[in-house]
Amino acid sequence: MAHAPTRTEVLIVGAGPTGLTLACDLARRGVAALLVERAGALFPGSRGKGLQPRTQEVFEDLGLLAAVHAAGRPYPRMLSWEDGERQGEWDLVGGPGPAEPDPTVPFPSVWMLPQWRTQELLRERLRELGGEVVLDTALNGLDQHPDRVEARLTGPDGAERTVVARYLVAADGGRSTVRRAVGIPMTGERVDPRPALVADLEIDGLDRGNWHVWPKAPGGPLLLCPLPSTTAFQLFAQFGPADGAADGAADGAADGAAEGVEEPDTSPEGVRRTVAARTHLPESALGRVHWASGFRPRAALAERFREGRVFLAGDAAHIHSPAGGQGLNTGIQDAYNLGWKLGQVLRHGADEALLDSYEEERLPIAADVLEISTRLHRAGGVRAGGLRRGPRTEQLGLGYEDGPLTVEARPGLAEDALRAGERAPDAPLDGTAEGTAAGATAGTARRLFELFRGPHVTVLAVGRALPGLPAGAHGHRIDGGATARAYGPGLFVVRPDGYLGLATHDPADLPDYLARLGLR
Repeated sequence: MAHAPTRTEVLIVGAGPTGLTLACDLARRGVAALLVERAGALFPGSRGKGLQPRTQEVFEDLGLLAAVHAAGRPYPRMLSWEDGERQGEWDLVGGPGPAEPDPTVPFPSVWMLPQWRTQELLRERLRELGGEVVLDTALNGLDQHPDRVEARLTGPDGAERTVVARYLVAADGGRSTVRRAVGIPMTGERVDPRPALVADLEIDGLDRGNWHVWPKAPGGPLLLCPLPSTTAFQLFAQFGPADGAADGAADGAADGAAEGVEEPDTSPEGVRRTVAARTHLPESALGRVHWASGFRPRAALAERFREGRVFLAGDAAHIHSPAGGQGLNTGIQDAYNLGWKLGQVLRHGADEALLDSYEEERLPIAADVLEISTRLHRAGGVRAGGLRRGPRTEQLGLGYEDGPLTVEARPGLAEDALRAGERAPDAPLDGTAEGTAAGATAGTARRLFELFRGPHVTVLAVGRALPGLPAGAHGHRIDGGATARAYGPGLFVVRPDGYLGLATHDPADLPDYLARLGLR
């Protein structure tokens, strides 16, 4: 707390992937943000290791995708074992081989990177942008006022100080202190009554070219996944028979043990005993345990994502089964949605009503993703055949077609036409292109995503004249080529988070819509 200001525009509580992403986005917008974390260090485990294609697009926009790709790897093929013998390989994500090339989707495959490394890279990017994480700092309580939030924080010196912020964002996990402080209920169900163990450990004598699976191991299935840019493996082990899921309270209630089921031993010795008992690997091959945690998969959703000047994001708002790799990615999308709206209100004078759209857009998405991850878990995600690749699990097909910021004003569209509210697809700039904004211009960019990159609003005139635009909007006219084929003719407002807000043929529709975003 010695370096924490007593006033800031946005206070972010929790320095996981969600809080770090939001802090990076606000920093590049010139918004003063204070990011505090209760622990003395960032989360040390590999837990959320799958970065979906849509998350990679976010990281490209934030300027850290090259580092993410350098540190990670594509998902390896699964290799099943039984009685110490290899039983064959198969793919967990999608079918054999890489995804089919698609110019509208630049990063078509899930990328593996341990969560702790993703957080390190986000923190490094935040430092480049002039921000920092204040560790050993806990929120004890807060008071809301019409124009501010007053948060009581305790730092490593034990002293309590009050920080005044325009807004506060809870990114402090499933047992969120902030969520409880503002009285937002969270309810849900237990996805699976069986406990599970996840850990990162060193292993000798096991090849790193496959994700190893013992589906018929005594005591429950066990998986060992080689973690990129490390010498460690991630262990996942389930305990007890598959008895189906049981309903239960999801907001801080004790989970309670399933009858007769062994509880995971998360000590280093217990982790090594579990691996040795269920695989052909001797305990002598099992080395240092870096991190371990026991849990029961559950799904839960907060009743609302906003209370006055306080917003919930990530696990503070929704808790997922690990099946399908949706939790971390959904939290990053929360931050990406909220960041630009806070920026437009605090830096461009947009009406505060813009912030109402955060809950209206993200709560239905979170509910949808919860259904996906729960269904995948109960269908048995770790088995031959895998999890089919698709736009919902990749988070490419999730959009805001019914959202409050979506205006589709083009009549007579074909059934398969791109519509307002959907993700704005990428495309090579192989047609005639002209730009009117500073920075990446249509004359030098090779892809649409290069035009979108940055904290600005983009207006595309596809096969149309580009009208005059207010400051803060980058305009580009594009005739022909892949963009015309992907978008069709029209005027398109691309929000800073890469979704189509307005699609129209009439330039008279632009001023009022852009004014809603603070651009006049």
